[in-house]
Amino acid sequence: MTLSTLPLAITMGDPAGIGPEIIAKLAATERLSTPYVVIGDAGALARAAASLGLTLPIRELPASLAGWDEAWRRGETAVYSAGVALPADLPLGRLDKRAGAASYAWVVAAIDLALAGRIAGIVTAPLNKEAMRLAGIDYPGHTEILAARSGTQDFAMMLANDELRVILVSIHVSLRDAIDAATVENELRAFHLAQTACRALGIAKPRIAVAGLNPHAGENGLFGREDLDVIVPAIALAREQGLDVSGPWPGDTVFMRARRGEFDIVVAQYHDQGLIPVKYLGVDHGVNVTVGLPFIRTSVDHGTAFDIAGSGRAEHASLLYAFRQAEKMLRAQ
Repeated sequence: MTLSTLPLAITMGDPAGIGPEIIAKLAATERLSTPYVVIGDAGALARAAASLGLTLPIRELPASLAGWDEAWRRGETAVYSAGVALPADLPLGRLDKRAGAASYAWVVAAIDLALAGRIAGIVTAPLNKEAMRLAGIDYPGHTEILAARSGTQDFAMMLANDELRVILVSIHVSLRDAIDAATVENELRAFHLAQTACRALGIAKPRIAVAGLNPHAGENGLFGREDLDVIVPAIALAREQGLDVSGPWPGDTVFMRARRGEFDIVVAQYHDQGLIPVKYLGVDHGVNVTVGLPFIRTSVDHGTAFDIAGSGRAEHASLLYAFRQAEKMLRAQ
């Protein structure tokens, strides 16, 4: 094992979900070369490990994170609770405003540590939006919290696995609003963020494909004019700016072509257009990357899975993949 200058941080997500279980499995069973600290509840992590029959020595850290390096050398899992106290009898698999408030506080703490230069990046376990809303916290998801807290204006969600990379023009909005979000400005922003995302993964000259908004990319205006009037001009501007962008390509074939190696990344127009093909290839090996932030952030590609929380059946493969992608981005810096 090597000791990096700064650790990555893994946020626990909603403690009533599978976050504590998958972190316990990762910590107890994987040999990771990059040090990390967990931002979450030490008791929840210890209980998850015990329920799984795992041996997991835990060291609680102060807000300064002092002692994380010694914990890493000793094979201990370092945990910073961010001042949030949770009861030992917090029910698993159920919405709870205490869990929602805690999960939000842990993400905020991680963002602040990253902005202060105390951690190398953030890997997140899943939040539950309803639980956060019960606690009076109204965000559509991690991405918007990260952007708001860090003051980031230009950001995007990228979903990726070993076969496909997809970045979105719009994220957590209705389909009606997603159509309205297809503007030349937003398209150009997504193209440049796609370039940034690929370069962060070590791809120097990425080939960027753009999925059309309408069926058959509009069929020359027969099925809507957004592709002709918005996406085509945006692609022309991007090419003038030196980006290798092509399209708009029909959404029903462009992801297959990217998977075959024709493109390095696909710009999808809206949430489900981009996420369905990536998740169809398997959520266990998918990662969510927030592009445009002043720090690295990767995440699992699944939810809190309340239906299996506490059963021991949750797999940690997606968390491991997200951690590996954060490591890859660290090496590419």
